[in-house]
Amino acid sequence: MKILFTGGGSGGHFYPIIAIAQKINELIQKEKILDAKLYFMSDSPYNKAVLYENEMIFVFASAGKVRRYFSILNIIDIFKTVAGVIKAFLSMYLIYPDVVVGKGGYASFPALMAAKLLRIPVVIHESDSYPGRTNMWAGKFAERIAVSYEEAGKHFPANKVAFTGQPVRKEILIPLQSGAYEYLKLSPDLPTIFILGGSSGAKLINETIIDILPELLQKYQVIHQVGGDKMKETQALVSVVLGEDSPLKERYRMFGYLNSLALRMAAGTSPLIISRGGSTIFEIAAWGLPSIIIPIKDSNGDHQRKNAFNYGRSGAGVVIEEINLSPHLLLAEINGLMGDKERKEKMSKNAKDFYKADAAEKIAREVLKIALRHEE
Repeated sequence: MKILFTGGGSGGHFYPIIAIAQKINELIQKEKILDAKLYFMSDSPYNKAVLYENEMIFVFASAGKVRRYFSILNIIDIFKTVAGVIKAFLSMYLIYPDVVVGKGGYASFPALMAAKLLRIPVVIHESDSYPGRTNMWAGKFAERIAVSYEEAGKHFPANKVAFTGQPVRKEILIPLQSGAYEYLKLSPDLPTIFILGGSSGAKLINETIIDILPELLQKYQVIHQVGGDKMKETQALVSVVLGEDSPLKERYRMFGYLNSLALRMAAGTSPLIISRGGSTIFEIAAWGLPSIIIPIKDSNGDHQRKNAFNYGRSGAGVVIEEINLSPHLLLAEINGLMGDKERKEKMSKNAKDFYKADAAEKIAREVLKIALRHEE
């Protein structure tokens, strides 16, 4: 049995694939399925170590982005995508998987097109309230469609859709307190705020946090994941705002990227998270933590804003739109939440209720069912 996953371009596509693959590997062992192989096809392995840990074979296929603005790169990327489709077709013909699982994003297009041409069954998963272009197209021929938000199901054929929620990889599911303060070099006697900007960071959130950093650090500690390519820029801003010799610097911890252990520890020490409105919402919900969600204002189909307000309506988080974001407003929201124990407890409960713990298993079982049927 062979299962090929495709997606990429961001952790929001890659890590839910890993969560599904982990559950499939568990079921393969439990049900003693022989000669099972998992593949991941994309324009980048994203994280080679994680693929290796989960026994997934990487298959390269180039892919080009379709930008919503004029750029000469759009023309160049047409040729890149055509080459990717040809490569994906040849690779998939040689592998001939029993099912292809698409997570969306531009990097999944070549593999999904190849699957369509080869008439290989396709299962897709959509993480957002409004589907991306690739998944919207693939939904027309996919055999099954899983969605994280019920609202997204309206954009696909109703008889194919299952509202499963979002798969979250097992290694980050449970926040970790033991050893966390020592590892992160923080004090257990001071409340901590965790700013999570995603793998590439969030420039606007970073700048707003730096603006209020002197006030924040008077009362709290801050764990700030800024994005790997924004480390130098943010460090320079912090030095200007706090000064080189400020004792408050000991209360501020900056990271470009957080591995699974550091992510669990940051979640374990923080009663409040500030984040974008992408797939991270489901990790926050799994942790059962109150949050302030600041969605990107110009995401495809306005999906981040829709995600954020769907989450906000559940009572699990506060939403601040970018157009309204100011240092004063963010500081007021942080202080208001941190000082209201009853409200935080309600938000925590609502976050846990929002999270669907069986998402990965539901999708994995359906994928295996289709794969085994196709194998016969």
